[in-house]
Amino acid sequence: MMTEIINGKVIRNGKILEESVYFADGKILSKREAAIGGAPDRVIDAEGNYVSAGFIDLHLHGGGGYDFMDGTEEAFRGVAEFHAKYGTTAMCPTATSGPFEEMMNMFNAYRKVVQTGCNGADFIGMHMEGPYFALSQKGAQDPKYVRDPDPEEYEKLLAATNDIVRWSIAPERDKDYTFAKELSKRGIWLSAAHTDANCHQIQDAAKHGYNHMTHFYSCMKGMERVNGMRIAGAIEAAYLDDDITVEIIADGMHLPYELLQMVYKIKGPDRTALITDAMRAAGSPDGSDAMMGSLANGQMVHIDRGVAWLPDGQAFAGSVATTDRLVRTMRKAGIPLVDAIKMASETPARLVGCTAKGTLESGKDADIVIFDEEIQMKHVFVRGKKVV
Repeated sequence: MMTEIINGKVIRNGKILEESVYFADGKILSKREAAIGGAPDRVIDAEGNYVSAGFIDLHLHGGGGYDFMDGTEEAFRGVAEFHAKYGTTAMCPTATSGPFEEMMNMFNAYRKVVQTGCNGADFIGMHMEGPYFALSQKGAQDPKYVRDPDPEEYEKLLAATNDIVRWSIAPERDKDYTFAKELSKRGIWLSAAHTDANCHQIQDAAKHGYNHMTHFYSCMKGMERVNGMRIAGAIEAAYLDDDITVEIIADGMHLPYELLQMVYKIKGPDRTALITDAMRAAGSPDGSDAMMGSLANGQMVHIDRGVAWLPDGQAFAGSVATTDRLVRTMRKAGIPLVDAIKMASETPARLVGCTAKGTLESGKDADIVIFDEEIQMKHVFVRGKKVV
């Protein structure tokens, strides 16, 4: 069955165009391909709203009351269905630092849901966030699980699944880059995160595959004074090195508008991905309390001013954002809509190596969102299936 979306402002190739979007059998069709198929079987009127490729979240832990570390099929489906309501059509389920058994349960649940399917966003590979971090930059990670890379442990994890596509690590804890070499050999994308490294250390790590910065600015150092001397940090390294890409939590709390503007100005939309880093309370109102991490071994956090906080109120504990909020925030920061959409779709797809998604090009998955000026979703399609 062929579908035509009409009367939309189509965001494609960095432009806003007044043209139709066609898809059939879960794939985008070109105008020429659609013409060969004859009249469409279904016509959807976008009613003057925007039409773009679906959003891709490379880093999130949960939503809708679920966390991937719960390790159940119900949790995976619940998160995927919840975030699809807000335009996320593909995601990388993310593990926090936790017990080995919980990671194994997560792997098993991921594989089962991928095999059986769900009514929400697609899963495009798992993201391991930790546990190999700098204790001084642990953020909301549970300190009892933070440690150096242990070959005996990570080899068991890698042997248990082929679904890991990215791993966030503090590169200074990867002695001689032994872990980086193992991950690179397996085609797993390396990212610097929760790191105490300075500029020179990050630049060296980038030569060994650490060419991305997880939730840029969060849990990493900027310039500091040591014995009176100014020492550049990880943040400056990312700005200096054109080959380093970044991801940002553009919820309006983790980074103020001025820093969002700076990231956009220096790194640009081709090297910046928008992520939610959402936990199970995503979308919850202020005043809510929720468990971050698994229900069995997580820690309670409090929602205030549109973000999750540790109990002492001294640090954020993940976000409660949805991807539509990220795009909305970038627009409020003065970033053009076409670039905000690129950072939410095309760029994350390219960074994680997902060639089937991210744009409205012919042959890509029919992951399509239709939304209004306030980035409120009207329709969401995942591989041509209407989920919202």
